[in-house]
Amino acid sequence: MSTLERVSEPLAVGLVVTENDLIVSLADGRSLSVPIAWYPRLANATPEQRQNWKILGPGVGFHWPDVDEDLSVEGMLLGAPAPGVRSRPQQGAV
Repeated sequence: MSTLERVSEPLAVGLVVTENDLIVSLADGRSLSVPIAWYPRLANATPEQRQNWKILGPGVGFHWPDVDEDLSVEGMLLGAPAPGVRSRPQQGAV
């Protein structure tokens, strides 16, 4: 009989904000990159506003107080852009 190990919620431990992307460092060693264009509040923010972020709770997401934006790690992992924003097409997609 085998037991399944419970998969824990992915938690962020860091964030790098570039001109075009959010690069999230996860506690399990993975990195995740999502385009800023997916999040209009961040896309329209100044570079200084984009750099002013805080980790939410134990690392479940991020908050940008200057633009009142909250993003969850789970949503980013699922590839979920803000409502009304289309994600980038997959390479080779028809």
